Amino acid sequence: MIGHHELSGPADAPVLVLGNSLGTTTTLWNGLDLPFRLLRYDHRGHGNSPAPPGPYAIADLAQDVLDLLDHLDLERVAYAGVSLGGMIGMWLAAHTDRISRLTLVCTTAHFPDKSLWDNRIDAVKNHGLESIADKVVDRWFTPHFDQTRKQEFREQLTRVDRHAYAACCEAIRDMDLRPDLHLIKAPTTVVAAAQDEATPPECGRAIAEAVPDAELHVVDGAAHLAGVEAHEAVRRVLARHLGGADVR
Repeated sequence: MIGHHELSGPADAPVLVLGNSLGTTTTLWNGLDLPFRLLRYDHRGHGNSPAPPGPYAIADLAQDVLDLLDHLDLERVAYAGVSLGGMIGMWLAAHTDRISRLTLVCTTAHFPDKSLWDNRIDAVKNHGLESIADKVVDRWFTPHFDQTRKQEFREQLTRVDRHAYAACCEAIRDMDLRPDLHLIKAPTTVVAAAQDEATPPECGRAIAEAVPDAELHVVDGAAHLAGVEAHEAVRRVLARHLGGADVR
């Protein structure tokens, strides 16, 4: 499936694909200043992307990215993903040779407790995204984050197609990428946030220990959407890691 996407930046610059977290859109990456041609895309049912019927698996969401790369005639790209976007990035790097460098931000390879996702899926299917919005967005940011911007992210979340959102939750619930991590050959950097309750730093540490030669960076002063709340710190990590990317 080819969904909504935006390709911006110098035509001769290497391409960096940016994967969003669950419940956010391409605006998650607004203000990212890097010497790349940035390819941003919306997950199924998010933003302006269509919402095909579920169920979904992480492999299905990753195939959407591959379809997009083929559509744009992009053979090999750098990839950075937050949360769900990072899960998709791990699958792509483990199962294809399309990823030259990989950056994983506030993500995990596995959720041992399925009940959180079961409860969220049930709430969304029966009561809509308004029923979970406050709790979810509170986990995205620390208490001192700008309330106006927080409200903007809440409104973005509630506009997601609820059936697609629930199907994405099912994909995350059923995911176990741990057996795949040793297959990742692309140079990998993992970014965790010290105040992230959704995917705490130990999740990032587990990934970094399993991916060959991966590096781990823990940023302070941010929760789950660290690329927003600790924007400059995450941007610096991306710039250092991706500076030598071999992409075309």
